[in-house]
Amino acid sequence: MTIPPDIEAQILRYYHVEKWRIGTIAKQVRVHRDTVARVLGQAGLPRLGRPHRPSKIDPYLPFIRETLAKFPTLTASRLHGMVRERGYVGGQSQFRHVIACHRPRPPAEAFLRLATLPGEQAQVDWGHFGQMVIGRAHRPLMAFVAVLSYSRQIFLRFFLDARMENFLRGHLGAFTAWDAVPRVILYDNLKSAVLERHGDAIRFHPTLLAFAGHYRYEPRPVAVARGNEKGRVERAIRFVRDNFFAARKYADLDDLNAQADAWCRGPAADRRCPQQDAGTVREAFAAEVPRLLSLPDNPYPVVEQVAVAVGKTPYVRFDKNDYSVPHTQVRRSLTVLADPDRVRVVDGPQVLASHRRSYDKGERIEDPAHIRALVEQKGKARHLRATDQLTTAVPATQTLLIRAAERDKNLGTITAALMRLLRDYGAAELRAAIIEALDRNVPHPNAVRLVLERRREERRQAPPVSVILPAHVRDRDAAVRPHSLETYDRLKGASHEEP
Repeated sequence: MTIPPDIEAQILRYYHVEKWRIGTIAKQVRVHRDTVARVLGQAGLPRLGRPHRPSKIDPYLPFIRETLAKFPTLTASRLHGMVRERGYVGGQSQFRHVIACHRPRPPAEAFLRLATLPGEQAQVDWGHFGQMVIGRAHRPLMAFVAVLSYSRQIFLRFFLDARMENFLRGHLGAFTAWDAVPRVILYDNLKSAVLERHGDAIRFHPTLLAFAGHYRYEPRPVAVARGNEKGRVERAIRFVRDNFFAARKYADLDDLNAQADAWCRGPAADRRCPQQDAGTVREAFAAEVPRLLSLPDNPYPVVEQVAVAVGKTPYVRFDKNDYSVPHTQVRRSLTVLADPDRVRVVDGPQVLASHRRSYDKGERIEDPAHIRALVEQKGKARHLRATDQLTTAVPATQTLLIRAAERDKNLGTITAALMRLLRDYGAAELRAAIIEALDRNVPHPNAVRLVLERRREERRQAPPVSVILPAHVRDRDAAVRPHSLETYDRLKGASHEEP
């Protein structure tokens, strides 16, 4: 807390002239007693107060200082036991406070400002920005941040995890945004970059080495406990956190990345460049571009490849969700090739299935052709399929079917009726109606239908109209193209010409 000079003068006068105590000064001047003590200590004048009282620990202080000089990290509890064996009878609480005052502190280390040449170096790191909720899944929101060391040009891209594939996609996005590649990229000791390290011996991730070889740059890890070597990216992450992400509103991940790209090209590029006496990051980046390496003609392919096993049902589990495959592939080992938008299931060079990628949790993504083929093969699969859809959309349906089975009801009829109600009213309304019917101990679709109609009438909505027509009605309403009557006109004209 900074106080005005006149208040400091009053504190010094009250203490040294009027002989007021620190607590009295703090109360009358209306500042904290620690502030009064700090002002008195910084004034460089001797304090007038009670003399130092002898303490039980005073005879043991030389032994404590000598022991701490040899073992600076020795715990206070162990030191307390040692001095107790030597006759100390004091408690542990005050002893800990004394040890904290006498424990040696490591000397502060000074660092040199590291300067880099244009186009020479970039620094890369991950930043954690909380979580993003997608349906039932809570995904970590990770920010890939890359900064050019000379111009301080920032590239920012958000991902839903920090896997190797997204790590490389972040590099590709940065190279594309800069339309160039730096000669050296500094990494912290990330698992995506460094697999093992023993002193100066470093084992890089082989995928990262192949990627670096493709783009012809040198991957270089920073030294252990040397945060100053990658201070540019650390400050860039803090700058992103305070100036971009704070109080930021976004609809989804694509919207957040679109805003991040606009921010990097706009406000982040227009800030003052720390390494230049006068000028912006945009101007420094324009001067640095000619010194960067050019991009290769073909980009590095980044695809997530995972081996999966198909169980009894024709689905593979990938990233917390199930994706359908042809039923002929059950009990087999396949491979998933995934990118941010699509999930492909392959068997060698053959692509068996292609689905949109889901970032939800417990979702089932299906190709209707896979299900139709299975239904055609097994007639009973139709009823089981409807039950599975019901329990997936409305989990309370399972309880209703169990109670109906206990009363010897026809589950096929109940399932068909509930499927129609699900189609007409939706999963949320059906769930509320089933719960109310179960509370009344009436596990029957008629009770569920009555609840749905009552809720609909309370909202003054029109009754749902099914758009699915029977086959004979669809055939009857088929458009018929009338035959042209010109043929009959020509025949009629020909009959009149005969003698």
